[in-house]
Amino acid sequence: MPIDCFPSNMTIMPPPPPPPPPPEPLVFDASILQHQANLPSQFIWPDHEKPCLEPPELAIPPIDFGSFLTGDPLAVSKLAQQVNEACKKHGFFVIVNHGVDSKLIAKAHEGMNMFFGKQLSEKPVQRKIGEQYGYASSFTGRFSSKLPWKETLSFRYCADNQSSNIVQEYFLNVMGEEFKQFGKVYQEYCEAMNTLSLGIMELLGVSLGVGNEYFRDFFEGNDSIMRLNYYPPCQKPELTLGTGPHCDPTSLTILHQDHVSGLQVFVEEKWHSVTPDPEAFVVNIGDTFMALSNGIFKSCLHRAVVNNVTVRKSLAFFLCPKMDKVVKPPNTLVDYKNPRVYPDFTWLALSEFTQKHYRADMKTLDVFTTWLQQKNNCGGTKNASSC
Repeated sequence: MPIDCFPSNMTIMPPPPPPPPPPEPLVFDASILQHQANLPSQFIWPDHEKPCLEPPELAIPPIDFGSFLTGDPLAVSKLAQQVNEACKKHGFFVIVNHGVDSKLIAKAHEGMNMFFGKQLSEKPVQRKIGEQYGYASSFTGRFSSKLPWKETLSFRYCADNQSSNIVQEYFLNVMGEEFKQFGKVYQEYCEAMNTLSLGIMELLGVSLGVGNEYFRDFFEGNDSIMRLNYYPPCQKPELTLGTGPHCDPTSLTILHQDHVSGLQVFVEEKWHSVTPDPEAFVVNIGDTFMALSNGIFKSCLHRAVVNNVTVRKSLAFFLCPKMDKVVKPPNTLVDYKNPRVYPDFTWLALSEFTQKHYRADMKTLDVFTTWLQQKNNCGGTKNASSC
């Protein structure tokens, strides 16, 4: 039989159907999703992580930061003790009388209204996967489950002399002429946060017994992050989270909330709500400072919930050391009774770990420590798990 002939009883199978087209990429368009009763499955969190409807309020006395700045020994001693107790317990405290201009804070919130009020297509500088800065609509491009119900705009602030107007230049050169004025506002706001954070570092130094200059000097010329958080309403707030439970990998977070509740802190094995106070800043310890304190101070485990009525906004300043600064505790915090808890690392290494290898949660620093030790044992190979 010729090779190009078929028996008469042979069934010729039709070609397989073409593969289905790839699904449309998920887009978090708050102007649409905030009105929908059916949430995309990517935003629905597991039952054990869903928000509790009526958590107890966290009762914590505010820190009168103005009293610390007076230098009065009795006031400084009392405040240092308060901060020490709070940071050992849960890594969280609230400061009042902080000296930041309320008009500046109001302008910073106005800028959020202007930016996040735009249509999705009008929001520039989409944040790229693996990068810290830019606009992100719920991280839909990076993660496929347990997505946060929020939008963010993040940008860099450097306290060194060579980058004196870095925020202002970012808004003008990257975001456009229409954002020029708000670039000035956020430049001024970041400078105020830098001043405040260095003052808080003095207080933390006193509370740890290393003096008021040690940590302030460590963070001089810091390379920090400013983030604008926007949580739109959600018709099923009991199913999702604005931000999942995590500890900040950075050193210190200074947060200003608007008048809408949403921040929750994990204390004594349960979640507590933090009532917003427009006159106050929320401060929490991050993983990097926990390492700097040799584990004495606790990185704060927190999350954000949403509601079905009102937008919630917050301003978050994340204090970070210079990228190449080696993070290790002062010698006075290490002895035979208190050996080193974490290895030396740079902020650059931890930052890249959370952007490229691991989604920040409550175990970030421990997982990073294991990853770093494996990497070092493998001679510095990039894929530590394969050595």
